[in-house]
Amino acid sequence: MKTIAQLRRYSLSLPLSISAALFSALAILAAGTPIARAAGQAAAPAVRISAEINSSQMTALPNSKNPRAQAQSDTGRLPAATRLQGISIEFSRSQAQEADLQALMAAQQNPSSPLYHQWLNPDQFAARFGMSDADIAKVETWLQQQGFSIDSVARSKNAIHFSGTAQQVEAAFATEMHTYSIKTTSGVEKHFAPSTALSVPVALAGVVQGVRNLDDFRPKSHLKALPLNVAKPKYTDGSGDHELAPADIYTIYDINALYNAGYTGSGQSIALVGQSDVDLTDIANFRSAAGLPATTPTKILVPGSGAPYFSSGDEGESDLDLEWSGAIAKSASLEFVYTGDNSNYGAFDSIVYAIDQRIAPIISSSYGDCELDLGGSTLESNFEQANVQGQTIFSAAGDDGSTDCYPDTQLSAAEAGSLAVDYPASSPNVTGVGGTQFSGDASSAGSYWGSSNGTGGGSVTAYIPETTWNEDSSTNGLGATGGGVSVLFTKPSWQTGTGVPADGARDVPDVAMDAAYIHDPYLYCSSDIASTGVSGSCSSGFLDSTGKVLTTAGGTSFAAPIFAGIVALINQKQNSSGQGLINPTLYSLASSSTVYASAFHDITTGNNDCSAGSSYCLITTGYSAGTGYDQVTGLGTVDANNLATNWPTTATGTEPSLTASTTTVTASSSTPSLSQSVTFTVSVSPSSASGTVSITLDGTVVATPTLASGTATYSASFTTAGNHVLEAKYSGNSTYAASTGIASVNVLSTAGSFSFTAATSSITVSSATTCTNTALDGDGYNTYCDVLTVTPSGGYTGTVDFQATTTDATLASEGCWNWDPATVSGSGSASGTIYISVNATFCNSNGIPITGNHRPNQRFKLAPKTTAQVQQSSQASRAGLWAFSLLFAALIGFRVKKMRGFAAALFLVALGIGISACGGGGSTRTTTTGSNGVSVVVTGTDTVSPSLTSTTTLSVVVQ
Repeated sequence: MKTIAQLRRYSLSLPLSISAALFSALAILAAGTPIARAAGQAAAPAVRISAEINSSQMTALPNSKNPRAQAQSDTGRLPAATRLQGISIEFSRSQAQEADLQALMAAQQNPSSPLYHQWLNPDQFAARFGMSDADIAKVETWLQQQGFSIDSVARSKNAIHFSGTAQQVEAAFATEMHTYSIKTTSGVEKHFAPSTALSVPVALAGVVQGVRNLDDFRPKSHLKALPLNVAKPKYTDGSGDHELAPADIYTIYDINALYNAGYTGSGQSIALVGQSDVDLTDIANFRSAAGLPATTPTKILVPGSGAPYFSSGDEGESDLDLEWSGAIAKSASLEFVYTGDNSNYGAFDSIVYAIDQRIAPIISSSYGDCELDLGGSTLESNFEQANVQGQTIFSAAGDDGSTDCYPDTQLSAAEAGSLAVDYPASSPNVTGVGGTQFSGDASSAGSYWGSSNGTGGGSVTAYIPETTWNEDSSTNGLGATGGGVSVLFTKPSWQTGTGVPADGARDVPDVAMDAAYIHDPYLYCSSDIASTGVSGSCSSGFLDSTGKVLTTAGGTSFAAPIFAGIVALINQKQNSSGQGLINPTLYSLASSSTVYASAFHDITTGNNDCSAGSSYCLITTGYSAGTGYDQVTGLGTVDANNLATNWPTTATGTEPSLTASTTTVTASSSTPSLSQSVTFTVSVSPSSASGTVSITLDGTVVATPTLASGTATYSASFTTAGNHVLEAKYSGNSTYAASTGIASVNVLSTAGSFSFTAATSSITVSSATTCTNTALDGDGYNTYCDVLTVTPSGGYTGTVDFQATTTDATLASEGCWNWDPATVSGSGSASGTIYISVNATFCNSNGIPITGNHRPNQRFKLAPKTTAQVQQSSQASRAGLWAFSLLFAALIGFRVKKMRGFAAALFLVALGIGISACGGGGSTRTTTTGSNGVSVVVTGTDTVSPSLTSTTTLSVVVQ
């Protein structure tokens, strides 16, 4: 992370001209580096820690207090024994390294430089811009002296990951770990964080840049959805009631022309970042409904972030990110990088890992935070690494209009109500994507929408005029594109002209795409029922199992992955292994009036003013669209084909005439044991492709085999448990372009296995139920506690986390739960706890009980329905329809004197059918176990080896 002072000290973007090349040369000379040095060559980093690291002499670490941890919300000390996994101590670069990096960034984006688009790999970056091995060893020794365990060293050698207790954190960094109860518009959130700024030994002053993962303030997703959107079985009905399928976006933004030319994303890969596991069935259902070729994303769990788990809201966010980026880049590989159930990890950690391992040349994030919530600490050091590695980062610009910080009760009223933008979209090293909405298509439906749906659900017939996305309302709250002026970053040199304000600051966004969530929302598929309000999403095409309900949403969460998919198509057309920061190219293209008129849709109307009322914003004014660039839609939306056609050819890249290739990697076992041999098979398509494959395992090049009939193999065994990533990069030849494939395996941490049982298998929960064991649950919430006893076998040792699923839609939408893990350290059993609540106030506030090692409170995961349950639901739906029809006829009959007897009979029949359809007794809950119970399946998962699981079933009676 980089502080505000460092951001001001160094220019984050330099002119792409001859003067830039001159500056690059001068900077390299000033850093004492020969100008003839190749992009990846470097001498070993200099030793920077000369004095003994002594904790008796400490100095404050600037910008290290989270501004959201305020005294008025403080609820006391975090228990001393609370264990924090994967804390990161991050290092700054020396002045010489920083000057060298800035010069390299400029040269890599300067077409006249011999280093143009000559990217570094992570190991080259580490050798040139990381810490020395000697310095890393010194810091590791100091951390171990404080009682911490070392987890790993970042591949870039700019961070050390370690774990320890809250008490050890307090002693090592001269602070106190506290808990906080923070009021929000939806209730109360529980968090933990250091209560003061951190301190580090004087010997580390100027070397340590920050300490991350000491709090659980996660970034927020930019998904906007109404609680439930009931629509007709058609995606368009010709009267203004429309939902967007991928085929509609192909037409609106002229993507079909790229497909017709053979560009579908083949050979490209996109990393999507998240903070929840996803059910890959949802992605498969979406692709099937949209008529897309089947593909399975690769899931990569960030090491040290805990076990996979489903986080309500975040799961739905990641579903749509994977679905819509893959809908645009149909043939691209999708790499889903996500964090587990350690609450001090989130989507920003996923971004950092995707950069550190260079998972893909494109990274798309739909998460962000108001700039003022950052406390002066950002991810700029990581983003700069991404740029010199040729990675392009896209980020949603936000959904709260011009006042991104409001309402934030931890900021002052003036700060919360001020004009503000969202980070990381505001970073000069990131492409920020804003939102638009269609205008005029409701009143001129026949001009833009067909009367029925075509293949894949598409019905749009032409480009639809757009305005700024702003659907603010006092009923639904904020729903408008983020955009405005950054308070952290100065104006990059490439962000000039074409209407860009001469305000000396970074303006947001750079481009935009449709983002409306009420007017023509997007279709997507998700089993995150608490987020979508839809049970059985995409059970029948895009419709639910009743054939009546569509899962829809909007927000800049859709805009970012869609634009990321478009750039993947451009990369394929360019035969490019990566573009790095594309903002200089975008603004350069827009500076030509001819290209701008062809490749961009200039959005000239609308604004992101707040019109939702004082409950959501203190000021009403924001920013307005206008000719050329504006601070609500950026340069506008794009004509994808014309943008790709005008995109400058990479001067030193592969010839565009080469045929695209696709590289895939499969492992003989996805869950091997320690020391078990695993064979990775690398397949390059077409099979006639010849050449070599560079194989990298966990960041180290381990082999470069020659392809035989498009295939190569590599075998490895592992001495450490957890997630391991193998990357295979095909070199290409005179006929085929280069491509990359990735495989991930989870190595089991231990021999043996485990099982577990619940102290009470049949429990009763009501809104008044309170945990009777205050030692387990002393937070005062209405919660039922059940002890889960884990029994090891075959020598198992490890920590078991828990996950809960149910087939009952009502419990999934109204109930919530959390848990304490169970750690098995010997041959005996160990206990964990699950907490179940149906207290509506508690669940809706998404509160987090802070006792022991509680994780964030979760909605229940809705398990897939069985065939019998789907049929039962369909039959009940049909019965209800018959009941309504008969009742309607009866009511009409009562008005006709001669038919009143017949009408009375119809009424009784309708009433009987209606009661039957409802299940009798007035209850709409599914009773799957016991006489009046709901089945809840609890799954225990080893935190290091996610494939090692066991399950038990509870019968939960809800009163």
